[in-house]
Amino acid sequence: MTKKQRAIFAVNALKERYPAECSLCAGDPLQLLIATRLSAQCTDARVNLVTPALFARFKTAAEFAAAEISEVEGLIKSCGLYKTKARDIVLMCRAICERFGGGVPESMEDLTSLPGIGRKTANLIRGDVYGLPAVVTDTHLIRVSNRLGLCATEDPVKVERELIKLIPPDESSDFCHRVVLFGRDICSARAPKCGTCPLAECCAAV
Repeated sequence: MTKKQRAIFAVNALKERYPAECSLCAGDPLQLLIATRLSAQCTDARVNLVTPALFARFKTAAEFAAAEISEVEGLIKSCGLYKTKARDIVLMCRAICERFGGGVPESMEDLTSLPGIGRKTANLIRGDVYGLPAVVTDTHLIRVSNRLGLCATEDPVKVERELIKLIPPDESSDFCHRVVLFGRDICSARAPKCGTCPLAECCAAV
């Protein structure tokens, strides 16, 4: 199979098996942005335990922008790197209020101009909120893409660029969500279940 054929096979096979659902619980774009920032070096499950109290206390970008960073720290402490994350959340919300009228921006340039927001988070927002083509290069996508032979690099930006060429634009965001579930379920880092893998037929590692 060519890389393109492998990619299309994977898109179709995972579509039959997994839903295109984000693992982070969020009720609006701002909550998703904040939850994704919290998920850095932290499990989605842990983030989902922390955010209910956080979002009950602060409901809008304006409320976060006016928050004491120390109070945010206390609410997110179990997520790890909480001091940096709390500072970023408050500063990003101040920027959203000052520059974007309190709404989460859409463009890659605007999103990555916010404190603490890189391409991974920006792509998640662009795909899930705005329905735009987006490749979210988390650890699962990088691992699976390399094993399938779709790319040969661990660099997130390079992986993103390679997959943009291979995945149909209208499937890219959903594909990334499905790969996360597939990576947890079958194609794990240490003990992949290759014998029961729905992508064995297109996998370069088998």
